[in-house]
Amino acid sequence: MEDSSEKKWKHREFTLASVSDLSVVPPSALPGTARFDSDGLQIHQQSHQIPLNIDPRTVQLFRLSSVHSLCVVEGPDAGKKASYSRGVNIQFKNEEESEAFHCVVQQWKKEINAQGTNGRNQSNITSKSKFDEKIESSSAKMYFHYYGQLLHQQNMLQDYVRTGTYHAAVIENRSDFAGRVVVDVGAGSGILSLFAAQAGAKHVYAVEASEMAEYARKLIAGNPMLAQRITVIKGKVEDVELPEKADILISEPMGTLLINERMLESYVIARDRFLVPTGKMFPALGRIHMAPFTDEYLFIEIANKALFWQQQNYYGVDLTPLHGTAFQGYFSQPVVDAFDPRLLIAPSISHVIDFTKIKEEELYEIDIPLRFIASVGTRVHGLACWFDVLFNGSTVQRWLTTAPGSPTTHWYQLRCVLSQPIYVMAGQEITGRLHLIAHNAQSYTIYLTLSAKMWGPGAEQGGILQTSSCKLDLKEPYYRMSQPQAYALAQDQQSQPLISTQDIHIQSQDLDEPEFVQQPSPNSCVQIDPLMQNI
Repeated sequence: MEDSSEKKWKHREFTLASVSDLSVVPPSALPGTARFDSDGLQIHQQSHQIPLNIDPRTVQLFRLSSVHSLCVVEGPDAGKKASYSRGVNIQFKNEEESEAFHCVVQQWKKEINAQGTNGRNQSNITSKSKFDEKIESSSAKMYFHYYGQLLHQQNMLQDYVRTGTYHAAVIENRSDFAGRVVVDVGAGSGILSLFAAQAGAKHVYAVEASEMAEYARKLIAGNPMLAQRITVIKGKVEDVELPEKADILISEPMGTLLINERMLESYVIARDRFLVPTGKMFPALGRIHMAPFTDEYLFIEIANKALFWQQQNYYGVDLTPLHGTAFQGYFSQPVVDAFDPRLLIAPSISHVIDFTKIKEEELYEIDIPLRFIASVGTRVHGLACWFDVLFNGSTVQRWLTTAPGSPTTHWYQLRCVLSQPIYVMAGQEITGRLHLIAHNAQSYTIYLTLSAKMWGPGAEQGGILQTSSCKLDLKEPYYRMSQPQAYALAQDQQSQPLISTQDIHIQSQDLDEPEFVQQPSPNSCVQIDPLMQNI
């Protein structure tokens, strides 16, 4: 039976804008196809195939631009010397296709190497950790350094919504933990291990890869009534060995937008390695919620950041050639903050990730179709996102939510802001796509497209009236941690912003309603370090 991980790269096909074989003089650039099948990677140039004879251990893939790549392979007549003799220049239709192709190639090489092809020693090929195979070393070093510091663990512990919900979910479901073996995945300070021991766990294995493991040992030792049933193991869940299987997995693997930091993959790997078939996971599933929003203040704030580059005489230098690039750069940052839920202009939809069933490879690329019905006529400035997770206990089910309007957590909410907003009328259909592609810096590239369908006569034809797209890096968010704005419902009556809003207008709604002022939450002392990759 074909291994499920292979299916991620097998049978994937990419339509190429052009393919040119550099070994042919002169090289001809023609449309083509790149296809992954049981024989490897096949690249076709229109009607004929370019034989690549790719050895996955030696193939080299170079990015020449956002849509151009060079595939270099060892030629069949290269002889004894390790020389590369074949190059194929490939051009993709867009950046999104290029990102997806490189992601698949990375997984393909990893899976082929793991199989120990050509009779090579399996231990030599798989000596590198699965985590290290897919994560850039500099990113991992910063990640584990961050979580190895007590001040950042304190930031999480002081998120009383987070910590209190975990404690309640464990203690209220004592029947799930009593007498059971528990594995705490990414234990950090060890607080969840201590909760599990409080609930009567037979034994808890606290697995932590950062230097925080030493602090966890110290904290656990300071609670001797519980410490005798907790063992701290320093290492990655991808590498460590445990003396017995677990009945329960507990972890806090959520990042911004649920998936940032890619710890969900480690959680799933721990499930496959350690959990008995009938075991439970705390949490058991997560949901990413999405809804279009309007926020003129936020849009103007981001646009104004690029005004610096509109100076034509900055110490005698004209900075305007870089204004467009700077403008797009600011809009490539997802915004992390807490916002008034009344900025949402349509009911939210959700994408479910079942931690008990999903395969690790399915987290490498997440594609979510979007469809909303606008409840008001306004400008759509982008897509707002938040998440929740379910603790599916036998006694009590509990949700931990990061929704706008709920008590604020250290995750806040996330918004993807379009550099070109779209206009909609009440009742108009908004469609689109949220495409998330994992990268080796422990995060995701976000591709968002929103379109407004035709309105009025002819609408039944289903035509698209307006479309706006953006590309964002979840690794580099804009932490907008100032106190939330007192949003007036008639925003056009506010004082003039720095840039002209002559063509900007939000329809006033319920003008008799008092202004909404969001009060600080009980855990407003929680802060986010600007260097934080998110928790």
